[in-house]
Amino acid sequence: MKDPLPHLSRREREIMDIVFAAREATVADIEARMANPPTRPALRSLVTILENKGHLTHTKRGREFVYQPAHKPESVGRSALGRVLKTFFDGSVTQALASFLSDPKARISQSELDDLADFVAKAKATQPPRKTKS
Repeated sequence: MKDPLPHLSRREREIMDIVFAAREATVADIEARMANPPTRPALRSLVTILENKGHLTHTKRGREFVYQPAHKPESVGRSALGRVLKTFFDGSVTQALASFLSDPKARISQSELDDLADFVAKAKATQPPRKTKS
């Protein structure tokens, strides 16, 4: 899968996280949500760079530009999850899930466990049959 957010700097990723969480944001909104924002002109430059890279789009409301993510959160989330799996779990969903579930602080509801069981059952049903060794 092509990564919709490749090669972002720390600041660019921080801006994208803010815009994804808010669904849309002005430069002032982004600045207000950043822990240590750069100067307003620098922030405008970063937002313009993200727009030029194809990560953000904007609409104009009055005198302000309102920025929205150019990609759906689901596709970016899948891509980010893929990076985490590859980087930390050698690409293994099993290792990642085992790591999460073995954490004593992890909280997963019965409903979520049921959903996971349903996803696994559906995935098994769509997989081609495995060849057995004779």
